[in-house]
Amino acid sequence: MSTSTYILTLQLNTEKYQEAELNKRFEKCRKIYNSCITELFKRYNHMRESKEYRKNCKSKDKDRNKIFNELNNKYGLTEYSLHHFVVPMYNYYNIDSKTAQAMASRSFNAFQKLMFHQADKINYIKYNELNSVEGKTNAQGIKYRDGIIQWNKLNMPVIIKNSDVYAQKAIQDRVKYCRIVRKEIKGKIKFYIQLVLEGIPPIKVTKDGELKGQIGLGSVGIDIGTRTIAISSKYDVKLLELAPSINNIDREIKLLQRKMDRSKRAMNPNKFNENGTIKIGNKDKWTFSNNYIKLKSERKELYRKQVEIRKQEHYKMIGELLMLGDKFYVETMNYKGLQSRSKKTTKNKDGKFNKKKRFGKSLANKAPSMFLTMLNNKLKWNNEKLYKIDTYKIKASQYNHFTGECNKKSLSERWNKFENYKIQRDLYSSFLIMNVKDNLKEIDRDKCFETFDNFKLLHDKEIIRIQNSDSKIISSMGI
Repeated sequence: MSTSTYILTLQLNTEKYQEAELNKRFEKCRKIYNSCITELFKRYNHMRESKEYRKNCKSKDKDRNKIFNELNNKYGLTEYSLHHFVVPMYNYYNIDSKTAQAMASRSFNAFQKLMFHQADKINYIKYNELNSVEGKTNAQGIKYRDGIIQWNKLNMPVIIKNSDVYAQKAIQDRVKYCRIVRKEIKGKIKFYIQLVLEGIPPIKVTKDGELKGQIGLGSVGIDIGTRTIAISSKYDVKLLELAPSINNIDREIKLLQRKMDRSKRAMNPNKFNENGTIKIGNKDKWTFSNNYIKLKSERKELYRKQVEIRKQEHYKMIGELLMLGDKFYVETMNYKGLQSRSKKTTKNKDGKFNKKKRFGKSLANKAPSMFLTMLNNKLKWNNEKLYKIDTYKIKASQYNHFTGECNKKSLSERWNKFENYKIQRDLYSSFLIMNVKDNLKEIDRDKCFETFDNFKLLHDKEIIRIQNSDSKIISSMGI
């Protein structure tokens, strides 16, 4: 039975010769991964050419999945058979067996997505692009022992500050396995260790002695979009932008990419047509200037900052959310569908073709799915979970609790108009989600009538706050 798990990330105090050796081992692990992918392709194509496989694909028998599993075993498309395949490689590269097996498992999990049609293709890892290596246990291979990471005669001390009370408490839990991570920060390579620990993370304490991350009581409804989040509880009602600080970095990245594009075009005029498009079939080698390489490094650093800031802002918002209640409800969302381009070709009023782009950029920048995953993890540590309601049956964006009817609205309609007042659409949806029944398939109308007056007061207060705010208001809020 799997136990609760959390991760503690600490920096390694490495010397130059150790860093050089780690880089070599990362490259060896990359070759093992790519070799496993190549072998899996061979086995998979061999299986697909067989008569048994083709016959089973056309079959509608109940035992169809069972036959596929038997074929996978027969042709060696299993994780265990791949562990056996890497034995000669880890002996040749002088890599421990557990680390090599972990790379085999990693490649197998990636290839399974292709087999189950969850991915269109699988990529090989390019030179110097493998940035994490892990073991399977803390007994062999990459091990943590008394403040030191040991890996095949390499002994690297872990940096734990005396003021870091959280790390000192966490390190006392049992280490399941270790993961070494390589990061490029401001042009310098640094190595970190991620200790996968058993148990629940220690509770953080503020300088004043107050406990962080305390969870409240009551129901909280969340209506999350591609850029915004609407929150409703009996204590507070909020309409906020997800990770607002990301916008500035996104602008910097865009300007850098323009500079890179100009440099690339200036250095490779033979690779482009007169209209600016890339020549199809031109096999000349790309030439990049030193300035282009410098800009590429700057862009990589901005991407790293973007990831870190997004995580920080998500965790900060989650900390504030947890104080509002302990029962969190949210609609199920198909983020992959929202991310993909539209398949239909449509025209606007002027007869021009509409863009097929949808919400891919906002989802990549704001990461709403990642926010919900992080919230769910925090709730699990408090013996709770994120409850996902049935979107198709509840229809929070269409429902009116006064009449009990559902009325379709266009995306441009950002306000719900009632007889004496109007309510912001996203906030009203979060209010309805907050008042769902235990079956997660119906809205409790009686509960809506009981809590609406309090919601209305908090709603008006939040609208005034947004209107008086100095920050730019997102157009989807409709304020």
